[in-house]
Amino acid sequence: MLKQRVITALALLALLLPALFAAHPWPFMALTLVLIAAGAWEWGRLNGVGPVQAWVGSLVCVAACALSTLAGWLQSTPPQLWLVAGAMWVLLGAWMIRRGVSGWALWSRSSRWWAGLFLLALAWLALAQAHQRGVNFLLSVLVLVWAADVFAYFFGRGLGGRIFPVKLAPAISPGKSWEGVLGGMLGVFLVSWLWTVFDQTQGPSAASFYTLLWERGAGVAVPALLLMSAMSVVGDLVESLVKRSAGMKDSSGLLPGHGGVLDRVDALLPTLPLAMMLVAWI
Repeated sequence: MLKQRVITALALLALLLPALFAAHPWPFMALTLVLIAAGAWEWGRLNGVGPVQAWVGSLVCVAACALSTLAGWLQSTPPQLWLVAGAMWVLLGAWMIRRGVSGWALWSRSSRWWAGLFLLALAWLALAQAHQRGVNFLLSVLVLVWAADVFAYFFGRGLGGRIFPVKLAPAISPGKSWEGVLGGMLGVFLVSWLWTVFDQTQGPSAASFYTLLWERGAGVAVPALLLMSAMSVVGDLVESLVKRSAGMKDSSGLLPGHGGVLDRVDALLPTLPLAMMLVAWI
């Protein structure tokens, strides 16, 4: 399993890194669009649609992303769209976690399917727009999620259950603890501080997501980073909940050793649109 994970990770990096640093944005946009289309196919399977409809969902997601590009939204997305995305993730995520695994099945299959496709298309749009703002900006958002995940893992392993006897969401993801969540938030603040210091040595052209927040003061940066950290956890829990509802361990087997695409990007799905919402509105 470890060998598979390493080989798959190296193969993905071999594809992503050249596209990320390419002189033109199209290679990165095309590669990430393929990944999002695969995620849309997985989403159909998780929600019990037929094989043909799952492929149709992929095409619908690709078409929505293409139309947003033709509409010029990569350069200037209506701020209201990011607000809708942020509100959907906060409200829907809170509702789903509160109602638990059984509550997800109360939605009609078509409404679950369409809501997921909409949010996947918005995640790609946010990813592509973040890339166009600069590699430093995009990486700062991606690393925020990875830092929250890594710090949560180690804090959860070392302190899980010692401070808070109640688990975070035992019916959805038994391994997650409140100690892990707090550790993840601490990691995000540490990374944001280090990244902002680095930005100051590079000049204003290298502004990251963190710098844009801290330039507006702690009263903006602190709640924004707390929100981003919390929503990365929500993205993870939401995908776990949907998989449990479908009776599946992984979203698919497309990435040997890692599961499916949604298993790798679940925490990014809410945080990318939220990052663009914060930049647009703050």
